[in-house]
Amino acid sequence: MTLATALLILALIVIGASAQRVAGLGFALLVAPFMTLVLGAHSGVVIVNLCGVISSLLILPRVWRLIDWSQFRWLGASAVLGSVLGSWIAVGASPAVLSVSVGAIVILALASSLLLSGRAFSRERLAPRVVTGVTAGLTNSLAGVGGPPVSAYALLTNWSPAAFAATLQPFFVLIGSMSAGTKLLMDPSVMPAVPAWAWLAVVAAILVGIAIGERLLKLVTPAQVRTVVIVIAFAGALATLIRGLVELLG
Repeated sequence: MTLATALLILALIVIGASAQRVAGLGFALLVAPFMTLVLGAHSGVVIVNLCGVISSLLILPRVWRLIDWSQFRWLGASAVLGSVLGSWIAVGASPAVLSVSVGAIVILALASSLLLSGRAFSRERLAPRVVTGVTAGLTNSLAGVGGPPVSAYALLTNWSPAAFAATLQPFFVLIGSMSAGTKLLMDPSVMPAVPAWAWLAVVAAILVGIAIGERLLKLVTPAQVRTVVIVIAFAGALATLIRGLVELLG
């Protein structure tokens, strides 16, 4: 990895952590496509899972009182099942197929969340929560991205943005830990050799991003941040999809 690439990834981590602090999600959407381009599909998704856990853990104390634990319980329990299934599929898939999956999942999930905007149903219904949780766990294991399915659910149920953003943090800690842990148990080789200084740089970048996000909360709306996240995520996902297709066809 070149210095320029490392700096680009750290910059994306800062932006992703800022977006996550403001809108509740955005970290994995921004980082996952580019990380898989640099580290490969298997290792890249594992690193994104671990970085996502760190980011959400650091944000968690700031939003604790706003968490909707009743929603978290059902979404989280269902997501565990999806995470295990997705990890099993991911470990056996080829890097090229997984790259295509990463790009396609992010693009489809983002497009779906946009198209579903404005249609509402009750959050009290169990089936939508279970389907959302399983889907989020599955996509998080396969692509490092679990936010879009829950984002679509929030749009469909008119979930309060503040409660939604807060509840996503323990949810991301759970599914990120499950996805990374399951993959490492199945195949320890998916974890690349990352020096301690690199992890320290990642934590520092996340802390800087959170600090910027704290300031942005006073200047911008979550909807504005979400728009920027979607644009960048689409670009990264498209690049990952094209790389996977080139590898498959070449």
